[in-house]
Amino acid sequence: MNALSIIVLAFAMSTDAFAAAISKGAALHKPRLPEALRTGIIFGVIEGITPVIGWGLGSVAAKWVADWDHWIAFSMLCILGVLMIRNAFKEEDEDAAPVVRHSFWLLAATGFATSIDAMAVGVGLAFVDVNIVVAAIAIGLATTLMVTIGVMLGRVLGSVAGKRAEVLGGIALIGIGSLILYEHLTAAAAG
Repeated sequence: MNALSIIVLAFAMSTDAFAAAISKGAALHKPRLPEALRTGIIFGVIEGITPVIGWGLGSVAAKWVADWDHWIAFSMLCILGVLMIRNAFKEEDEDAAPVVRHSFWLLAATGFATSIDAMAVGVGLAFVDVNIVVAAIAIGLATTLMVTIGVMLGRVLGSVAGKRAEVLGGIALIGIGSLILYEHLTAAAAG
């Protein structure tokens, strides 16, 4: 994977956290930058760790599936992309009263829930040529940035922008999966 693919992947992985952050920001009473940054850091750290865990699991299995690893990466990224797009169209409960600050455990649980796809992407990354540390740091930083912005925009934008970002993130994952498959198949045909 090249640097542009890693950047696109990082921001694609952060879109579900961005959507969750918008809803968290919408639930807060006048969110301030320190609370938004706190939320961003919690989400970013979790989102940065989970692909490494997935990569470790995928690396163990890599020797048994080396002949079709590109199909695994393609399938996982496409499935996650479709799931992200589908989740963007789910209805949410918007009757909750605004709060001043979310608890650490609520944010950590939400951050983990939005990072399950990052763990699955980490499994897929074990089958392609990528530096997992660079990818994990990029995913964590992109998530921190996007969540911080999402919390601040939450009161203004509501869930509409978050859902659109999640659709774009899903499309980006499908595109990256397709690119991985294309690069592998064209390299195999040339070699």
